[in-house]
Amino acid sequence: MMASENVNSHTTASSEETGQSVTSTSQESNNKDANSTKPQTQVNSMSNLQRINQRKQLTYNWPQEKKLLKLANYSACQAKECKCTGWKNAQPIIRSPKGEIQQPLITFSDPCKICTHSLEDHAKHLRVQSDEEINRLLGMAIDTDNILTCIHREKDNDTKKVYFFLYRVLRNCLLTRAKPALEGGWLGKPPFEIPVISKAVLNFVSYKFHHLPVREWYIMCDMAKMFLHCLNYWNFEPPSARQVTAVTANSDEVLAYKTNYTRWLSFCHVPAFCDSLPKHDTSAVFGKSLLQAVFKSLCREVVNKCHNDRDKITPEKRVLVLTHFPKFLSMLEAEIYSDNVPMWDPNFKATPPFHLQVAMQESKAQQLRRTGEFEKVTVPPNEKDNYTTINISPGIRRLPEKRSYSEGRPDAKKRKSEEVFEDLPEETVAEIVATINDPNYMCGPDAVFPPDVPRDETAKIEESRKIIEFHVVGNSLTQPVSKQTMLWLIGLHNVFSHQLVRMPKEYISQFVFDPKHKTLALIKGGRPIGGICFRTFPTQGFTEIVFCAVTSQEQVKGYGTHLMNMLKDYHIKNNILHFLTFADEFAIGYFKKQGFSKDIKLPTSMYQGYIKDYEGATLMHCELNAKIVYTEFTAVLRKQKEIVKKLIYQRQQEIQKVHPGLTCFKDGVRSIPVESIPGIRETGWKNYTQTRTRGVAKGTQGAELVDGMDMSDVLYKDLNGVLNSVKNHSTAWPFLEPVDRNDVRDYYDHIKYPMDLKTMEDRLKSKYYVTRRLFIADMTRIFTNCRLYNGLETEYYHCANTLEKYFQTRMKEIGLWDK
Repeated sequence: MMASENVNSHTTASSEETGQSVTSTSQESNNKDANSTKPQTQVNSMSNLQRINQRKQLTYNWPQEKKLLKLANYSACQAKECKCTGWKNAQPIIRSPKGEIQQPLITFSDPCKICTHSLEDHAKHLRVQSDEEINRLLGMAIDTDNILTCIHREKDNDTKKVYFFLYRVLRNCLLTRAKPALEGGWLGKPPFEIPVISKAVLNFVSYKFHHLPVREWYIMCDMAKMFLHCLNYWNFEPPSARQVTAVTANSDEVLAYKTNYTRWLSFCHVPAFCDSLPKHDTSAVFGKSLLQAVFKSLCREVVNKCHNDRDKITPEKRVLVLTHFPKFLSMLEAEIYSDNVPMWDPNFKATPPFHLQVAMQESKAQQLRRTGEFEKVTVPPNEKDNYTTINISPGIRRLPEKRSYSEGRPDAKKRKSEEVFEDLPEETVAEIVATINDPNYMCGPDAVFPPDVPRDETAKIEESRKIIEFHVVGNSLTQPVSKQTMLWLIGLHNVFSHQLVRMPKEYISQFVFDPKHKTLALIKGGRPIGGICFRTFPTQGFTEIVFCAVTSQEQVKGYGTHLMNMLKDYHIKNNILHFLTFADEFAIGYFKKQGFSKDIKLPTSMYQGYIKDYEGATLMHCELNAKIVYTEFTAVLRKQKEIVKKLIYQRQQEIQKVHPGLTCFKDGVRSIPVESIPGIRETGWKNYTQTRTRGVAKGTQGAELVDGMDMSDVLYKDLNGVLNSVKNHSTAWPFLEPVDRNDVRDYYDHIKYPMDLKTMEDRLKSKYYVTRRLFIADMTRIFTNCRLYNGLETEYYHCANTLEKYFQTRMKEIGLWDK
């Protein structure tokens, strides 16, 4: 630990030095800042740090001569054989009648109190230094003054020893003009333990919560960051105070905490206000021993502080901080004090959560694929084994022209030409795509996590890692069939037999081993775990799906979706754009998710007589889009959503006025006209009726058109009359003004969207109620909030019911109520 020096004697000598300092005025101001270098709260700490930095900036702007006068106090005398380590003023201290110290005028010719050499001899070697170097030394001098003040004010001996050690380090560095370095020796070199606390907490979140959906996992990450943030800014108690409270601690634990406390002061706490010293975060250099020592007391104080400051926490974060965060800490505590857990395993490799795996896979794919290009499907035939392997390679598939699939189909109709819409500039899209593909955008603190992860993402990741494979296999009567193909067909037969219990095994064998049928097999670990058996009718342009199944042990992993997407890409490659299948009651839901519909758009003449009708099953149809690569469809959609979000964000930056959000939907209003959204017209949007060149069609209800226009004088007059009559009603007194937080302290904890008649009056005057529906929604919210907060037998509840009936009656009288 610290050397056993007489700290008090050294402190007295240092006090004499600064008492004769040339820049005592500036030093006193710095000392005021250093007085609070161990704040009780983080807010005070930040304000003290800001004041210290401001003082330093002011000092950096001093004239060069004044800077040299300050540094001469810490500079060795340059005269021959002189060992003086700093100029000291020889003039006596002069005090005013009021007791204030009067600083005499100092010149470079004044002698030193210690060595009698002039001040110039202590500062002449500094004149050749650059401004940057002078400012660096000046910052070290200010930090030295601040630490010296800490020594004077600190009462704990262990802490005082550390302060004095750091003071000596900075003094020596000022003499030699070296950069401070604390690593090595008895202090050690950070990190002091492996794994460090931040890595251990990351391990805890990774193996404990990696299975959670993206939103829940992100909440867990936020709470982990909250804990690490508290740890990094917490002031730990000195060993002497801890020995009083921790009676049961053994000598090894006491010594370990004393060592960690010394290192924490040296590498984390003091460098926070003395930036000349290298600073480290507590969670980035300490490990198991410190966390186990301080965790319980830290959590207890953090939770108490959160409860005491609950009114300062925003409502949307209150549940997270007051409810979920303590539960998170209790789960973390159970792991911290256990030995054989992955959290403290230095070789533990965290498995990225599902959505991050997707992001990493997409990022790698984007590096191989040029912007805006799909991956293409290649289907090379393998004649030797008589099956086809589908490979997904990062190739290019450009679509400058429509692919024609009408060859051999005389009844195929040409598609109508698509409408041409104004598109975005290519430069804008390229810029946004570059931003989305930026790893910092994808994985930074403000990363955009997809709210709904596609079902087939897990299967796509496993395929890229060669965990699963897809092969189109089939039997043959004219060519030899390989042993591997036959084993896979037998395995597929077993899968279909186990999963489709209503189907006789002989019936399944009839199709699986029929040369006219093929099966897209999902292979994992060398054996089939799922597949889709189908028969293609090339002349009719469709494929019948006969069987589709995945083993029960491998379900709910997205294999079924990925199987169907692979089958779609395979058929698009072979110019087949229609699927037909008979689905039983248990399979209809799956096929609907895959784009199938009971609405058969294929002409009956195309499939009648080619497929067998099954009793108790429903015929379903799926039409493929030749422009889509279905295995990449969800990724493309997700990127398009990100582009739209970015465009919306850019547009929002251009908007000068921010309107309050609509609250009418919270009260049950199902829809409002687009033109009634505040600010919509300022964006350049025009009503459809304003752009039509012909008159309104007959039968259109005038009330709906009027309801979508700007607020008219007639509507304003009607609503104003209703509002005044409601305000004058005998039961309106509880709702005239907003609820006072001082009178009802917990009201806004329960009511997230408050409303009152005074607010409605202000909104009416500002032309907020462009439609009657907005007015009705706000009025209804007043009554709903009242009934939500107050009991059934209260007078407030009775007033709300009575006033609501009166309001509805008044609205009906003027023809503005249609509920």
